Amino acid sequence: MRRRIFTIVGARPQFIKAAALSRAIKNDSFFEETLIHTGQHFDTNMSEVFFQELDIPKPKYSLDIHGGPHGQMTGRMMEAIESILIEENPDAVLVYGDTNSTLAGALVASKLHIPVIHVEAGLRSYNRTMPEEINRVLTDHISDLLFCPTQTSIENLKKEGITRGVHHVGDIMYDATLHALTRIKGDKKLEEKFASLPDRFVFMTIHREDSTASLEVFQEVIDFAEEFSVNQDLKVVFPVHPRTKKLIETLPHALNDRFILMEPLSYLETQFCLTKAQFVLTDSGGLQKEAYFHRVPCVTLRSETEWVETIEHGWNRLWTEPDYKERSMIADYGDGNGASQMIDIMKIRV
Repeated sequence: MRRRIFTIVGARPQFIKAAALSRAIKNDSFFEETLIHTGQHFDTNMSEVFFQELDIPKPKYSLDIHGGPHGQMTGRMMEAIESILIEENPDAVLVYGDTNSTLAGALVASKLHIPVIHVEAGLRSYNRTMPEEINRVLTDHISDLLFCPTQTSIENLKKEGITRGVHHVGDIMYDATLHALTRIKGDKKLEEKFASLPDRFVFMTIHREDSTASLEVFQEVIDFAEEFSVNQDLKVVFPVHPRTKKLIETLPHALNDRFILMEPLSYLETQFCLTKAQFVLTDSGGLQKEAYFHRVPCVTLRSETEWVETIEHGWNRLWTEPDYKERSMIADYGDGNGASQMIDIMKIRV
């Protein structure tokens, strides 16, 4: 009898990771996967297009829960997820990353004594003002299987007394990137869509709460991006997150022509732009790594990062730092076969 895995996703980075592992699950007769989509990212550009583009199984349950304060959102998710898991009683619950959807799914499953599998466990920024940091710490402490992308993440867990069920499997987003490269190679539609982009540019995303909490902080980020683009003599290609769009409209001065604004991009569109970019500016954790996978230098628009390897190996720097360290490859992220390693471990433990 096939073991039943319930996967809980809700935000763009989770769709990307889930796509890589879902492909591996689909190709293995040992497991049967069911998706619950919380709705944390709900509009077409931030959600639906990823399911279509990455061939993720259609969610059996779509909860349409988004907006509101963190506690309210997480509580509503927990209530809805709990009723599903009580009725379905799966063999394990699989969660990704560090969103409210992650924490809600992990808490409910743990209280129902359903094993929790956490993909991308052990990351720490050590900034407890970040909601994501709280989510990832709590999720790790109630998980039964913890799949870590790096040795640093394993050491982080060990410091907190978590050693059972911990496995270094490499970074599943590298699996996703390698798959994406096969999809975008020679894609005429993508080439036509981005034909008007400059030959050389900086690719920028801004979406985190810390970056968009106030107009003053957001202005500092924009000023940095403008100065960086001038120093590098490059335009800034800027897909605008819905949260960020409202701030742009309230800036005292309109963005100048160094910025090329566009709607949020799909995953494959983003990967295509990364193959063309000279630099990446971002506050996104996932994009810091994707920049490395494409061997594009990154500047993280934050005062810390959970992906310390990208800085230690010279592919990334914080915007508060003057320069990069000496550049080298990051072996910790694996060889792009993280999903198959997870499947092998899950067969033993689930």
